[in-house]
Amino acid sequence: MAHAAENTLEAFALGLRLGANGLETDAWTTADGHVVLDHDGVVRKLLKNRPISTLRLSELPSHIPTLAALFETCGTNYELSIDIKDEQSFGRAAETARNSGFDESRLWLCHYSSAVIISQRSQLPNVRLVDSTRLSRIKEGLEMRCAKLSTNGIDCLNMHHTDWTGGSVTLVHKFGMFAFGWDCQYDYVLSNSFRMGLDAVFSDHVDTMVETYEKEIGLIPRR
Repeated sequence: MAHAAENTLEAFALGLRLGANGLETDAWTTADGHVVLDHDGVVRKLLKNRPISTLRLSELPSHIPTLAALFETCGTNYELSIDIKDEQSFGRAAETARNSGFDESRLWLCHYSSAVIISQRSQLPNVRLVDSTRLSRIKEGLEMRCAKLSTNGIDCLNMHHTDWTGGSVTLVHKFGMFAFGWDCQYDYVLSNSFRMGLDAVFSDHVDTMVETYEKEIGLIPRR
């Protein structure tokens, strides 16, 4: 969103052109069954905020794209992380990806509830499932959370970059899972995230992210 309006086809396409090898978005399902990409999930109509789930696709503003339109515009050669906002969007997002020829193993479906994520494993055997949370919300402790997720076939733990340390990344990897970090907006944050060994980072500043990544893995000289 540093380069174009958030969750628009323009922003997704530009992110890929700038060098990102993955995209991140938020998904809701409309009243007539379309998966659409929007952060807040509400639309202002007749001076009231209306939940997207109560509206048909034809009633939404034109800037809110469908997931199918994302694949039509950007193709399928990238990783895609989707923050699932309503639980019916799990299955519908996976179905849309499958019907669009998108490799389900590159589809990362995220939710803030570990219980909800675990409940989806048997229903979605081919997609990646992500527990997206904050360290302060993991009351049982990180090791016990990792054990529970790993035992139930969950692929990834996603936390704010400030929640991660090199030790916690190593712990997640010990359980055979991926470690993702979000809100990595500055070069020093990105640099630290790469050095800790995070497997993916989320940033609005794609140019800074790509340049910092190239520096950290030695593709271009450090300045």
